[in-house]
Amino acid sequence: MSVLSERPGFNKAARQHYLSLAKGSVCLVTYIWIDITGEYLQCKTKILDTEPSGVKDIPEWDASWLRDGRVNEVLLVPVRMFRDPFNLDPNKLVLCEVLDSNCVPTETNQRSQCAKVMEQVRQFHPWFGLEQEYRLFGLDGQLFGWPPQESSATQGYCSEPTNRMYGRDICTSHCNACLYAGVKICGTNPEGKPSLWEFQVGPCEGIEIGDHLWVARYILQRVCEDFGVVATLDPKPIATARGTSGCHANFSTEEMRSEGGLQHIEEAIRRLSKRHSQHLRVYDPHGGKDNQRRLTSQRCTSSFFDFSAATAQRNVSVRIPGHVSRKGRGYLEDRRPAANCDPYAVIRALAETCLLGITGED
Repeated sequence: MSVLSERPGFNKAARQHYLSLAKGSVCLVTYIWIDITGEYLQCKTKILDTEPSGVKDIPEWDASWLRDGRVNEVLLVPVRMFRDPFNLDPNKLVLCEVLDSNCVPTETNQRSQCAKVMEQVRQFHPWFGLEQEYRLFGLDGQLFGWPPQESSATQGYCSEPTNRMYGRDICTSHCNACLYAGVKICGTNPEGKPSLWEFQVGPCEGIEIGDHLWVARYILQRVCEDFGVVATLDPKPIATARGTSGCHANFSTEEMRSEGGLQHIEEAIRRLSKRHSQHLRVYDPHGGKDNQRRLTSQRCTSSFFDFSAATAQRNVSVRIPGHVSRKGRGYLEDRRPAANCDPYAVIRALAETCLLGITGED
C-alpha cells in the first residue's frame, strides 16, 4: 500500500473500480506540455469519440499560460503519441508543442528550433542517449528513506542492501510504465546515495530523444504520485547533502560509430572545448546557475569553469568510455547537462557545435 493510500481521503484501491467501468468506444487523450518555466510539465485530458491511429488524428487544443500575473491563451499542438500506462489501452498520452496566440512558438518551446537544427544535420544520423538522474523526497519534504545523519556507510553505486535501497518499487514501476507507453527506456540503476536513482533513454535519432525523455519524466511524476513520494530533478536540492543529479548526454554520428570513428569523436571534443561556457548556459533552465552549484570538481563532477576531457574517467566535462577507446569507434558522453535540463536545448547545442561548426557566441 502506498503512503498516499494510507492517508484519509486517498484510497488508491477504490480507484480500480472506476478504471474497470466500461467506457464504450471513447478514448481518453492526456495532453502533456512544458510550462512557462521550461522546467515543469502540465497536462489535461480530452475525450475523443474514437481511438486515434496517429498523432495527426489528435486535434489541437487551447490552454492557459500565466505570464507576469496575467493569464494568456496558448495553442497545444500534438507532436508525439504514446500509450497511456495509467488509463491503459486504448487511451493515449500525447506530447505537445506550445504556440502563442499568433501561432509562434513560445519562449520555452525549445523543440521547435531544435527540430530545424536536427533537419540540418540529418545526413550525419545523430544518435542520442540521455541518463536521467533524480532524487526522491517524502511528502514531509525530507529525503526519502535517508537516516537522520548522512553516513558514508550508506553509500554505494548499484548496491543491494536494504539500508541503501530506498524507492526500488518506484524505479521498477516507472520502467514498466515507460515500456508499456512505448518510451525508449533502456535501463535503470540506483545511484551513489540512498533515494538517488537513474534511468536511461535511447538511443534515439534526432528530435525523438527529447520527446521520449519528457514523456518519461511525466510518467515518473505520475508513478511517484501513486506511491506518495516526490521526484525532483533539482541538481542539488539540499546544499549540505552529498551527491548531485545530472542528465549525461551520449552522442554519436554515423562516422563516429563506424570503423576509425575515434578520430571523429576526438574532433567533436575539440570543438566542444571551444564552447564550454556557451554549452553551460543552456545545460540547465536557469542559464548555468544550477550547474554552478553542481559542477564543483567533486564526487564525479567536473569544473564549472574549465573544460576537461579524458578516457574512462568520470570527473571530466566530456568522457570517452573505455570500451569506445578500445574499439576505436562509438560515442562520447557529455557529463555537464544538469538533471533539470531541457533535452532539446542539449542536443541542439551538441549538433550546432559538433556538426555545424558553430564557434561564436550564442
